[in-house]
Amino acid sequence: MSDVLIFVIVAAAILVIGAVTGLVAFINGRRQPPRRDLPSSAPSGTITEERPPEAPEPGPVTTLERPEGTAGRLVRLRQRLSRSQGGLGRGLLMLLSRDRLDEDTWEEIEDTLITADVGVAPTQELVERLRTRMRVEGIDATTAPTVLREELITLVDPTMDRTLATDPTDGKPAVVLVVGVNGSGKTTSVGKIARVLVADEKSVVLGAADTFRAAATEQLSTWAERVGVDVVTGPEGSDPASVAFESVRAGVERGVDVVVIDTAGRLQNKAGLMDELGKVKRVVEKQARVSEVLLVLDATTGQNGLVQARVFRDVVDVTGIVLTKLDGSAKGGIVVAVQRELGVPVKLVGVGEGADDLAPFDPETFVDALLDQS
Repeated sequence: MSDVLIFVIVAAAILVIGAVTGLVAFINGRRQPPRRDLPSSAPSGTITEERPPEAPEPGPVTTLERPEGTAGRLVRLRQRLSRSQGGLGRGLLMLLSRDRLDEDTWEEIEDTLITADVGVAPTQELVERLRTRMRVEGIDATTAPTVLREELITLVDPTMDRTLATDPTDGKPAVVLVVGVNGSGKTTSVGKIARVLVADEKSVVLGAADTFRAAATEQLSTWAERVGVDVVTGPEGSDPASVAFESVRAGVERGVDVVVIDTAGRLQNKAGLMDELGKVKRVVEKQARVSEVLLVLDATTGQNGLVQARVFRDVVDVTGIVLTKLDGSAKGGIVVAVQRELGVPVKLVGVGEGADDLAPFDPETFVDALLDQS
């Protein structure tokens, strides 16, 4: 066999072997899974697997609170007032129980009442009635508590109508405007009023029309969420009258019993306040009559609070007073003084920081707490 023929045979064999090897490699490559690059953080020799994203954790579940009824609130009112205001009644009883009531004693009685923020004119009336009854009836240590209780109740005036006008009329909700300076507890009182109404089985919409105070809307929304009532809000700095209007419209559309509106509380000047509150009331009454205008006063401001009361009396037709912080350093006589100043009743009093520490004002309960009597 020639050298040429041998060379040709060897070359052909090499070509056949190469072709077969390539074909096998191609087939094996088609059967291999695609390469997955490992993340740089993965340890050598491990294979990571893609896991489905975890389901988001459920948000907090809001549990609706059941506000306390009127009976429980009155019990708390009496307990708190007897602790904070009982000194006034005990001081008066001690003076009236003396063996001899001379002019100095009567002056001490007057000073005690005036110091308790009763006011000069009401104090003089009370002292004159007590002196008259002593001359006629001969009051002594055993009868003094009864006589003092009767005269204090008369001074607080139980004839005033202290009910809240919260019944719908003509198919439209009652509208309650809540006014007062910032810092008096106004927005908190609106939230607590909502709880009082819910406890009385009333349906409620709140209006966050105090748009100038940054935290007011958020604060009121929290109160509304806790008892499951709706709240209408607007952007910070928006027109309070617009928010009040939308609140009443929402109340009419949803057929609720009461719309309670938290108004702006700035007291920069009397004219500006008059324009603002007057506009809110006019706009609201295009849809429904305003049935209550409640003035919130901080009882701890004492006689200084009467200055605020006079301003609001001239601005809006106040129908009732909400007296807050009566369980602290406040002096109980402010109840008498503010009623005399405005000629309208104290309808609600705040006796603590708790959610249900706003109670209907009851003259007899109030006086009994002053005297620390059952």
